Amino acid sequence: MESQAGMMLTGVAAFAATNLDDLFLLVVLFAAGTGRARDIVLGQYAGIAFLFAASVLASLASMAIAPAYLCLLGVIPVLIGMKQIVAGQAAGTGAPPRTAILSVAAATVANGGDNVGVYLPLFATSSAPAIITFGAVFTVMTGAWCLAARWLVHHPAAGAPLRRHGPKLAPWVLVALGLAILAC
Repeated sequence: MESQAGMMLTGVAAFAATNLDDLFLLVVLFAAGTGRARDIVLGQYAGIAFLFAASVLASLASMAIAPAYLCLLGVIPVLIGMKQIVAGQAAGTGAPPRTAILSVAAATVANGGDNVGVYLPLFATSSAPAIITFGAVFTVMTGAWCLAARWLVHHPAAGAPLRRHGPKLAPWVLVALGLAILAC
């Protein structure tokens, strides 16, 4: 049986590793000042909810696969992380031209290939209570990401180290998550 603390830590790690690019996107959107903060936050929640739901549905389809083979899905986040390490950077982001709720959600989903690549094998090898825990953690983390981005916009000096080191760490976290999934 999975421990609640273990599930929560895994959820935090999975979210952080796959949404670092969204943190930078949120900083850009908040800094641009062209949209309402409420629209940016709601758009981010909508995008993350879509990615979560798509990953859950895809993981349900994986029930037809023998459990021993599901662990092999851990190769996906390892490859994503290795690709980013080889490229020398985390996946790029781009701000939508306007910051309406749907535009922010679309940008979040467009940046979400790594999310699905990590969440699908994670969910496919997890229990229903673990997936529910991940959903709760992702909800809290999305709010934390929005608050952090807003804070960074108001304290630009604090953002310099994050912008410098964050993209270098995210691929390594993806590789570690993938290896953990492979070890199941």
